[in-house]
Amino acid sequence: MLNYSRYKRNPIVDYPEREWPNKEIEKAPIWCSVDLRDGNQALIDPMVVEEKIEMFQFLIQLGFKEIEIGFPAASQIEFDFLRQLVDRKMIPDDVRVQVLTQCREELIDRTFEAIEGCKQAIVHIYNSTSTLQRDVVFGMEKEQITEIAVKGTQMVKERAAKFPGKIILEYSPESFTGTELDYALEICTAVQETWGATKEEPIIINLPSTVEMTTPNVYADQIEWMNKHFKNRESIILSVHPHNDRGTGVASAELAMLAGADRVEGTLFGNGERTGNVDVLNIAYNMFSQGINPELNIEHVNDIIEIYERCCKIPIHPRHPYAGKLVFTAFSGSHQDAINKGVKAMKERNSEIWQVPYLPIDPSDIGREYEPIVRINSQSGKGGVAFVMDTYFGFKLPKAMHKEFANVIQSISEKQGEVSPDQIMESFRQEYLDKKEPIHFRRLKVDDLSGETKSEFDTKVTVVYTNNGVEKSFEAIGNGPIDAVKRGLAEELNVDIKILDYEEHALQSGSNSQAAAYIHLLDVNTGSVTYGVGVSSNITRASVRAIFSAINRLGLGQ
Repeated sequence: MLNYSRYKRNPIVDYPEREWPNKEIEKAPIWCSVDLRDGNQALIDPMVVEEKIEMFQFLIQLGFKEIEIGFPAASQIEFDFLRQLVDRKMIPDDVRVQVLTQCREELIDRTFEAIEGCKQAIVHIYNSTSTLQRDVVFGMEKEQITEIAVKGTQMVKERAAKFPGKIILEYSPESFTGTELDYALEICTAVQETWGATKEEPIIINLPSTVEMTTPNVYADQIEWMNKHFKNRESIILSVHPHNDRGTGVASAELAMLAGADRVEGTLFGNGERTGNVDVLNIAYNMFSQGINPELNIEHVNDIIEIYERCCKIPIHPRHPYAGKLVFTAFSGSHQDAINKGVKAMKERNSEIWQVPYLPIDPSDIGREYEPIVRINSQSGKGGVAFVMDTYFGFKLPKAMHKEFANVIQSISEKQGEVSPDQIMESFRQEYLDKKEPIHFRRLKVDDLSGETKSEFDTKVTVVYTNNGVEKSFEAIGNGPIDAVKRGLAEELNVDIKILDYEEHALQSGSNSQAAAYIHLLDVNTGSVTYGVGVSSNITRASVRAIFSAINRLGLGQ
């Protein structure tokens, strides 16, 4: 039996005055990428300096203005990386590099050595404050933990006063989610006052969910409580750094923004320790889908994927939001049908607002293609197959034909799994367009008899065809070319057939366009029905080919 009794619930916040549930996200936060620090330390094969440089430059292209580049005091590679950025003048004037350090004098000194030459930098200090870590890791009381943070702040402040560039202090009470709120406020306020934060020179207070411990609403309550109780709130940039232990990092970040967070630290695609950091791209695309400018250059998700996978050596999951290969794909028949109708409605209404069932955004807006939207497997239905035929190849199958052709594809998918669009088209060709045996239409002549007879049968056709390779011909009269050909074939083959439906459309625009014709044919004697399809630059010939196709599919050829 699952031993759930070993675990206890984490406490919630008694905060009935919460206001965040009635708010909406209205603008992008300040984004800070931690791909080169938090993300990189979680890689099985961490990035080398040149890979880190490539990632840094790409993060700038994406629009990040704050980038945590590492822990230079703890790693020679990260120290050398930062020095290369400075010496090679690769840090734009409007970009702040962020460096992480513990509150220890030798590490802070080494950190300032690393950032020498930076015009501006964020020095990020931290120490753990949770009840559990105070007890089992440090064996310290609250006062001792606070003293560490205050002394660290003083050391950074002293060095910042001598630094020729601009230094912004960031402080994180690590494991904030396991810290009593009143104590978290106490230690953050001590740091804030020691630094001397003002509205003009604010401090970044970063409240991480170092470990997700409960539901995102509780994190939002914690953030709002801190937001409402800070002194001199205008002197604080309130930042969050959610992790994803419970799989709710994105929700935690979004609710934290509702609760007053100004800034979000995270990584591309959520890479990070354990189950990862918050996925910055996921949040940004969520904003985009709501008509909010995410203030990141994320129009080409495939480019982001390519660089991320190459530098981080981690593949994107096929179901990853927005970026996965399958996220704009529908296997379900009902989904495919709804997508089909939604896309058609958009075109017919010439709508500028995107509204398609099951597709929260237009894939082409982020550099994806329409081609992979619908994919066919054994779970797919008639709507999906029809959508592929229309979208890829221009064949607008009559609705009554959807099931007939879907059954053909279903039998293939049950044997092999997914069926590609090209394979669907090849099956269509074999089943309908190339169904030319045993009787094969060759030539047609049409004579208009309307001036020679008062009968409704005013069209005469002469048809040349082959039956099992032997050339034959017939003449027939009807109330139009299609009716005349049907009557002539019925007599030639000694069958009783009836045309139930007829549809046609152009396959391409322009004077050289081809036409597709669909004939729904009934074998009166057996009750069997099927469709035949013909294509030609001449609509009459296309219709005749469709009749021959249907005759062969019904097995009425001799």
